[in-house]
Amino acid sequence: MIWPNPESAVTSDPWLVEHHDEITRMRPRVLGVNFVHGLSEAEARGQLEWLSAVLAESSRWHGYRDPSAPIFLDYEVGDILDFTEPAGRVDQNSAQFPREPNGLHLDYAALYEMLDLEARVASGDVHEVWLLADHTDHTWPWETIEVKATYDEALRPTGGFESYAGNCGPHTAPWIGHSLRVLFVNFTRGPGCAMESLGHSLERMATCGALPYYERYFRDYAMLHLYGRKRVRHRRRSVSAGGNVHFMPNGRFDYDLEGQGPVRSTIETWRQPDQVAVPWTPAPLERYRDFAPDCMGRWVVYWRQNMPGLGNTALDDEGHPMKNWWPFLFY
Repeated sequence: MIWPNPESAVTSDPWLVEHHDEITRMRPRVLGVNFVHGLSEAEARGQLEWLSAVLAESSRWHGYRDPSAPIFLDYEVGDILDFTEPAGRVDQNSAQFPREPNGLHLDYAALYEMLDLEARVASGDVHEVWLLADHTDHTWPWETIEVKATYDEALRPTGGFESYAGNCGPHTAPWIGHSLRVLFVNFTRGPGCAMESLGHSLERMATCGALPYYERYFRDYAMLHLYGRKRVRHRRRSVSAGGNVHFMPNGRFDYDLEGQGPVRSTIETWRQPDQVAVPWTPAPLERYRDFAPDCMGRWVVYWRQNMPGLGNTALDDEGHPMKNWWPFLFY
């Protein structure tokens, strides 16, 4: 069972709820947008295709130890719209980069209009937008924005939406009747930094109230109730679970990719019938050092591989099989 398909091709489709447990692969269609003056179409596509490959690897449940684990998220990078001309005046972004009146932030309402996103999303042609731009003191796009449909505990649509389901502050993106995520890809960096942004998007999707089922379990996995030094002290007298984007199970501070010796963690057996805490170090991350080389990239790939995906054996609070978390991205 693959999505999109002839029966269902749009985000927020009730079909996704009805067939959630049957889906074996998702092939979301990405609309690329290039605002970087001087960045060729081939260079832009190369960056986005690399990110697509990293995301695919990150969706292989326990793929770091199971070479046969199938990918679940198979992003298809389609058109890359060229808005690279004419040159802008303040940085490498072109003069077509839509700005809010403050001159710094991206005007998402204007972006939606210039890309005709309401129509593209309603037709099923676009499920996510990846935006290539230059991030400078003069240009601050948010890492991700998402205006997302909301659901109750039983995953029934409420008819409402949440404007801040992405890693962002105030923005002008409208509700268009379907969920839509817009990712900012800093063209001067690699896929690891984009993966970090998408990791924060997962955290925000779990705390905005849009998906209570997902929120209940993600908070536990990512230990979102623990922060900074308080979190470190707590970890010394207990067991770490999955950690979060900035903190590995043995992380000492933000962006610590080395840790300080092994700590007991359940990240690789979280909520499975044989859950057990074992000494954990960052050694499993080494296989992804060159694959997602910057920011927290290699950690985020591994972190996502331990989230309940296709074929996972985790159990929910009632002892039932845990749902695959990845379809929630397109609810």
